[in-house]
Amino acid sequence: MLVVDDNEDAASMLGMYLELAGCSVKIVHSGKSALDVVKTDSLDVCLLDIGMPDMDGTQLAKNLRRLPTMADTMLVAITGYGQDIDRQRSSEAGFDHHMVKPVDMDALMRLLAELS
Repeated sequence: MLVVDDNEDAASMLGMYLELAGCSVKIVHSGKSALDVVKTDSLDVCLLDIGMPDMDGTQLAKNLRRLPTMADTMLVAITGYGQDIDRQRSSEAGFDHHMVKPVDMDALMRLLAELS
């Protein structure tokens, strides 16, 4: 699983929670770093912040969806943007799910359980 968030504290906290839940997690803080990771790692899930400075999460999701190896990877927007238009944009970018910060961890764990 990959967590991408330019807020290092938020990414670390989410990563620690997921690791305690038994997930294998890699954390990066930029869209470019995420694209580097997917070149070498096979991923089941990517949790992507939308509002990042180098490449926003919607552009990152579009780039990921262009890669054949990412076709079946679950993409989850983890964002402070929660209006209907934000959800529509994330869906159009290729996200499977849209979660608003602070993330409801029970809801996230239910989503991840769908992969099992």
